[in-house]
This record gives sequence, structure tokens and C-alpha cells, in this order.
Amino acid sequence: MNCHHKNLALIVWGLMGITVHAQGTLDLNERIVPMQAPFNMPMLKRPSFPEADFSIQDYGAVADGKTPNTQAFAQAIAACHDAGGGRVVVPAGQWYTGPIHLRSNVNLYLSEGAEIVFSDRFEDYLPPVLVRVGGIEIYNYSPLIYARDCENIAITGPGKLNGNAEAWWAWSRKETRAFFEMGAQGVPVEERIFGTEEAAIRPSFIVPFNCKNVLLEGFSIGSGPNWTIHPIYCENVIIRRVNVTTDGPNNDGIDPDSCRNLLIEHCVFDTGDDCVVLKSGYNEDGWRVGKPTENVVMRFCQSKRGHGGLVIGSEMSGDVRNVYMHDCHFEGTERAIRIKSKRGRGGIVENIWARGLICKDMQREVAIMNMAYSADTREAQNTKAPVFRDIHISRIMGEGAPVAIKINALPDSPVENIFFQDIFIKSQKGVQCNFAKNVSFVHAMIAPQAGPTFQLGHCQDITLLDCGASPGTDVFLDVTDTECRNIQICESDLTDAQTPVSLAEGADPETVIFKNVRGVKP
Repeated sequence: MNCHHKNLALIVWGLMGITVHAQGTLDLNERIVPMQAPFNMPMLKRPSFPEADFSIQDYGAVADGKTPNTQAFAQAIAACHDAGGGRVVVPAGQWYTGPIHLRSNVNLYLSEGAEIVFSDRFEDYLPPVLVRVGGIEIYNYSPLIYARDCENIAITGPGKLNGNAEAWWAWSRKETRAFFEMGAQGVPVEERIFGTEEAAIRPSFIVPFNCKNVLLEGFSIGSGPNWTIHPIYCENVIIRRVNVTTDGPNNDGIDPDSCRNLLIEHCVFDTGDDCVVLKSGYNEDGWRVGKPTENVVMRFCQSKRGHGGLVIGSEMSGDVRNVYMHDCHFEGTERAIRIKSKRGRGGIVENIWARGLICKDMQREVAIMNMAYSADTREAQNTKAPVFRDIHISRIMGEGAPVAIKINALPDSPVENIFFQDIFIKSQKGVQCNFAKNVSFVHAMIAPQAGPTFQLGHCQDITLLDCGASPGTDVFLDVTDTECRNIQICESDLTDAQTPVSLAEGADPETVIFKNVRGVKP
């Protein structure tokens, strides 16, 4: 395909073939479109609740923004649960409260104009409850909204959840590391008790823990102490039409943690950290629990600020598999796809699919797979390498990124079986790939402002099929060492490259194999 024609074709499908749905008017009866995932994904349905309402006002709640309503929430939830379920209704107004603990068959409904403002008194979140922090099981301050061992629970409605959490944020600089050592040493979980200002471990905002059939729909949420929406060990989770606007340290948007069967759709993210980030435990404690995050669909979402649109890791020791993101729009986000880990994690990330993404003004890479994640400075007590394999990325249109795509793996654990197709990216730098095996770029137009289009080190079995050089290309392919093997350039036009291929000194000239390539002298 002629490069310029392909450029135009990709712009057309990028603008017309990707559908990103706006929030629109909230309809809690809106049909959930069936999921067409490239793996066996069950159809998820909203949990159903009896048609019975329990207003928190009937249990003494006062909407003045300062009177504590913790007991009124607890009593309304207990009454709803004991009656067989229904809605706990939060009317319009500002409702101040401590932690809210949901129970089975309860739908916490936030009416139009309702705002729940959470207490910033640390002692209100005691006694400690069982949670997972940074991939380690501990007892800590209660999350702002918590449910444990429940079925059929929901938070719905157009209202707002305000974590009022600025008082917690300074703790990020003094948090104890003792619980990480406990996890590595196998200290019994019942002995890992925290929940003190000295330990300074911030709770997450919403935590359903070991729950089944969970629905979060329609509300806005922000200003939490730590991770925002953090399902742990949950099954059958639907998160849709939620606006997540967060500031503060570690304010991820949604952190599914060792969960299975999860749908995230029509959400909007503007976060101080990762937007959607999949977890499954940290090092030894993650292996002990041994629960993967699996069967996840993310679709029709939009992201503004955020370290990554869809992120996996770095706590992924229990494995992450069967993930499908499609038809999403990222603008001003650091990265669209971010898979991060480091030596010591172990764990396998596999069968990951991303398709139909518009990526504008990325602050870092459009996509990155990184096994040298440096934000975690703790020394691992093992040398177990993570594994990234079987990753499929297609129909991506991006511009404005400093780097198009980056792969940075380990000598003893190269990324394997990575497939890119129909990629159009304008960026400052091109594709940077170190320690990879069996990677294909098919119908890809990478247009860097400077430097090589593809830079490969310690790679083997690489295929570049119909990957033309854009006008002004300095070097199309830069092979940086003598360890690369079997790099094939096929059906491509390198006419616009000043230097089609640059080989490291001492590299075998037969490292690169040309098949029907224009712009290369025989």
C-alpha cells in the first residue's frame, strides 16, 4: 500500500470507525449491549432489587453538610437488608457521614442533587477491617464505602460522592513499609493489624471485598484518600457511566484486584494517577492468594488526565489474563496502554486485546510494556521475573506523543507474541523495543519527528509487514546490538528513508531479511 494512501485511510477509519459514547442522560434501565470479546466472556446483567425504598431521612439523617449521619446510613441499610433488599435512598442535599458499610441486596441510590461528604476524622474509620493495600492483605482503616462477603449490591443514581480526603494525603510521604515485609515473610493475615496514624496507611474510597454481582452506575466520585474504586476478589462487576475526577497521591480511578468477569463502560476519567488499572497481588502475598484478574472488558470510555488509560500492574503476581479494551478515547493522558512490572513480581500477563483507540496529545508513550518499573523502590526478596505474552493491539490512531511504542523487558523474560496491526502514530520518537521475541507490526505507519522509526535491541523473530517510512525519515530500522536475529521487512516502501537500515558494528548482515521492499538496494 502506498504510504500516503495508507495515511489517509487510517485517518478515515480513525475518525469514522471508532465510536466513543458520551455520558448522556442517565437511564438505569438502559440495556447493556452484549460483549463480543475475543475470549469466553459471560454476559453480565445488573443485579435486581425489590421495589422498596428506605430513605435515610426516615432514620434521622440531616442534610446540612455537618451533622454526622453515620448511624442513619447504617440503620437504613440494616432495615433494607432485613426486609429482603431494595434501595437506600439519599435525597437531594449534602449529607455528612463516616464510613458506609453495604449489605447484600442493598442498592445505595444517590438522587439528583445528592452529595455524600465523608468525614476527615481518621478515628471514624475504626475498627480496622480486612482489605488489600498495595497487593498485601492487612487490617486497616475502613474504606469510605465497604462491603465484605456480599451479593447483589449497588451504588447508583446521578448524585455525587465526595471523599473530602485532603487530610489523608500527607500520609503518602510517611506510610509504613512494615506490611510489605509481613507479606514477604508470610506473617499470618490476622496479625497484620494497622489502622493507626503512626502507620499512616490510607484507605481506598469504595471497596467491595469478596462480593458477587456488583453494580456501580451513574454517579460522580472524587477526592478519595487513595485508590478510588477498588473491587477485591469480586465476581460479576459492572461499572458504567461513572465520572471519576480525582486529585491527590495514588488517586487511581478503578483498580480491579484479583477479580473476574468485569465490565467497565461509558466512564470518564480525570485522575491524579492511573485511570483503570488491573491488579492481582504483590510478590509473595500475591502468590499465596493466587487469584488472577481475568475476563475484563473496557469500552466506550474517555480519559483526560491520568498516568495510563488501561494499565496492568505493577502488582500482578497472581496473573492478569483475558482483557479487552475497545472504542476508547484518550486525550492528554500520559499513556493509552501501560503494562508495568519488575523483577520479583513473577506473575503472567497474557491474552490482552486493545482495539479502536483514538490517542491525542499523549504525555509519554501511546503504549508501553515495561519490566523495569521504577516507582516501586522496595527491594524484592526474590528474583522471579514477570511474563508478558500474547498481546494484540490494533486500529490505533495517535498523535502528539513523545514516544510511539516502548517495549522494555528482561534478558531472561522477553515479551513474546506481540501483535500490532493498523497503527497510525505521529510522535516525536518511534518504536523502541528491547528484549522481545515474535513481535509483528502489520499495516503500521509510525511517523517520528526525529530518530529511527523502529529501534530494536536483543530482539528476535520480528516482522514488519507493510510498514512504510514516512517523509523525512532519518533511519527506518536501527538494530542496536549483535544479539538481534531474524528481522523481516516485507511488502514495505522505504523510499522516503534516508537510511533504510542501520546495523550495529559487528552485527550479521543477514540479521535483516527483505521481501519485496521498495527503496532498498539489492
